[in-house]
Amino acid sequence: MLVKDRQEKKLPERSVDMIILLTDGMPNSGESNLKTIQENVHSAIGGNMSLFSLGFGNDVDYSFLDVMSKQNKGVARRIFEGSDAVLQLQGFFQEVASPLLSEVDLRYPDNAVDSLTTNHYTQLYNGSEIVVAGRLTDNDLMDNFMVEVFGQGFEQDFTVKGQTRALDWDVMYPNEDYIFGDFTERLWAYLTIQQLLEKSKSGAPDEKANATAKALDMSLHYSFVTPLTSMVVTKPDTEDGPDSPLIADKLTEEQRQAAERVSHRYASRLYSPPMYYHPATPTYLVDGDPHFMIELPDREDALCFNINDKPGTIFNLVRDPTQGILVNGQIIGDKKIAPDGKVNTYFCRFGIVHRTLGVRLEVSTQDISVFQDGKRVKLLWSDTASVKGPNVDLLLTKDRSLTVTLKDSVKFVILLHKVWAKHPYHRDYLGFYTLDSHLLSPSVHGLLGQFYHGVEYEVSDLRPGEVPEKPDATMHVKGQELNVTRGWQRDFRRDVKSGENVPCWFVHSNGTGLIDGEATDYVVSGLFKTV
Repeated sequence: MLVKDRQEKKLPERSVDMIILLTDGMPNSGESNLKTIQENVHSAIGGNMSLFSLGFGNDVDYSFLDVMSKQNKGVARRIFEGSDAVLQLQGFFQEVASPLLSEVDLRYPDNAVDSLTTNHYTQLYNGSEIVVAGRLTDNDLMDNFMVEVFGQGFEQDFTVKGQTRALDWDVMYPNEDYIFGDFTERLWAYLTIQQLLEKSKSGAPDEKANATAKALDMSLHYSFVTPLTSMVVTKPDTEDGPDSPLIADKLTEEQRQAAERVSHRYASRLYSPPMYYHPATPTYLVDGDPHFMIELPDREDALCFNINDKPGTIFNLVRDPTQGILVNGQIIGDKKIAPDGKVNTYFCRFGIVHRTLGVRLEVSTQDISVFQDGKRVKLLWSDTASVKGPNVDLLLTKDRSLTVTLKDSVKFVILLHKVWAKHPYHRDYLGFYTLDSHLLSPSVHGLLGQFYHGVEYEVSDLRPGEVPEKPDATMHVKGQELNVTRGWQRDFRRDVKSGENVPCWFVHSNGTGLIDGEATDYVVSGLFKTV
């Protein structure tokens, strides 16, 4: 149709032709050989239009779509299953809906530069950018050489010419030191490696081998983790000898999909939630209104429950009498009750005590106070700071998070959720996350602490719930049978604004049956009190 309309001059002469393919990437009729399909599509398009492929589902053959799209001046995107699929489609359309220029060339004088990254782009879209990096062959040209930019606009050609000069990084940013050395050189290396990896997928056989070898060599030289390399992390030697190194790989799309299929194995029997992830080790958190969650990666699962009480109530979250660790949290309500009558509460203050180390912290939505040896250090959320002491380390990221590491013990992360100051109902609140909980003693308890050493449960009798995508089930835990609902809560560690969905079994009635005793048993009289 596009070819016919173009031949009959029904389309504007300078308009951009594109095909958007929606597919699961699985040929189910006609030609089934993927390589032949790619060749046929490339021949049919003939370089006259762009192909954008949207692959749906967790099992989509993304590599096939990616190569086919790049062979035809386009890109591929995965559309993940879930309630936000429409938003993903809208985001993609907004990305490609406004082409500004086509056949964009950035030209430099002959013999002035070498080792250029890609300097020809078939399309420039509204909101996108073009970055070209290379090496000057003669430093005498740094302050005087011509750059030309050519492109085809919708109505006329676009041409820009001008003299350029190299700016001294130390003059532009006199107080900025780049941790890895020369930023510009590493940017060039990064772009070059990405383009070599693309060529290793879609080039001729000899080009693929050469591109792969060069990408590997550059990845090792500049210390980039790519699908061809791994990052080895070693810990310092201890009295027991050196720990085994940890190896982190950057997965290819095929490897990532294989890992994803494993992580979906249990949840996929129930429903297909939006994107989520499971941490490598158990994580225990309370965030939002307030939602408690126990993430159990060894079971590819999580448990969650809410605690509702009147604003001002203080709960004990963690208590380890053996190590002398105590964490309490106080909840706060909305500014006023919303029209629907619902009373929302959130944690607004946390008190953390390590009596053995003589450390006490008070964290609110306004500031952080650290007390030790009769001295007080006050930090504001508007700061970015790293404080290292003999017994406690603090890492404060401006208006985002506070990481508290107690010597030879547990690590806590507190997130700040900023709300528009003029919001009629809501106000700022805090989230609390526990890491390295295995370092606490077997006597640890509290609303979160009681789960630090695991919880045994089984789920059976899956049945429809009130909401179709949230089935009910029966949970056998602590000698009781509980009615639970499959849903999800948000983990905000990676994205403090929107969070990431984690599917979990929701225990109703303030966690009754899952927590020991009643929720009121964990109410204390002060931020640093045990009763």
